[in-house]
Amino acid sequence: MQHSDYILSCDIGGSHITSAIVEAPTWRILDETITRSPVNSLADAKSILQDWLANMQSAIRKTDKAIQRIGVAAPGPFDYEQGIPLMQGQSKYDALYQMQITDPILEGLPAKGCLQIRYINDAAAFLQGEVFGGGLERQSTVLGITLGTGLGSAVWKQGEKAFDAALWNSPYRESIFEEYLVTRWLVKRFEELSGLRETGLKEILARHADRDETETLLMEYRTHLLQFLDFFSRKHQSQHFIIGGNIAKAWHRIFPDESALAPYHVQVGKYQEHAAIIGAASLFSDS
Repeated sequence: MQHSDYILSCDIGGSHITSAIVEAPTWRILDETITRSPVNSLADAKSILQDWLANMQSAIRKTDKAIQRIGVAAPGPFDYEQGIPLMQGQSKYDALYQMQITDPILEGLPAKGCLQIRYINDAAAFLQGEVFGGGLERQSTVLGITLGTGLGSAVWKQGEKAFDAALWNSPYRESIFEEYLVTRWLVKRFEELSGLRETGLKEILARHADRDETETLLMEYRTHLLQFLDFFSRKHQSQHFIIGGNIAKAWHRIFPDESALAPYHVQVGKYQEHAAIIGAASLFSDS
């Protein structure tokens, strides 16, 4: 069957969905179709699906290209083969737990009966998007880390689809790695050091850049992150990393001197929030 060269690609987050049309096989996003919408992930299943569909429909309406394939990047746990969310007790999408979502999505979109949907973990989609978009397919193995409200980790191997490394809950110090590498740790630790409460690293750096407590915070965070790089590198036998997520926007403040990164080849993602869009579309690179 001859497919259209244009794919509807969606990145589902805990509080939003972003959709766009991607051209294959160049993996170029049609910028005019990028559509970002808020989602109440604590709502009932019908409301969540309506939010998703409204966003997808809006992206489709922004082009006259035929759309027959859909790539979806979604957070785990999730049965990516069957299209079944398995998130529970994570303050997002509980209402979709164990629900088969492919049919409701297809029924709500144009060209019923002509569409295919494929799903991928969001951290894996970020990595795959950076690999395909950045022309890194000749690397043997690339590791991806996303740093934000959660800790994402993924592995891409040449000739294979990127997969979720699921290292967020790996033991570290008195807890797990995620508890030391995400926004909530930065907020909590800064308050412990300074007595001041901020909502994230961006706000800390904007309002308190020159405080000694901020430098201490970044030094401690750098130590935790280097430990995670070492752990991840040893586990999957690669020194090539691509870093993404909101915290990565402050990469040069975290590593003003990159000599500590000498054992690795580290790149901050080129496409960042759009990488998962490219990655989800590239699920169809074999068809």
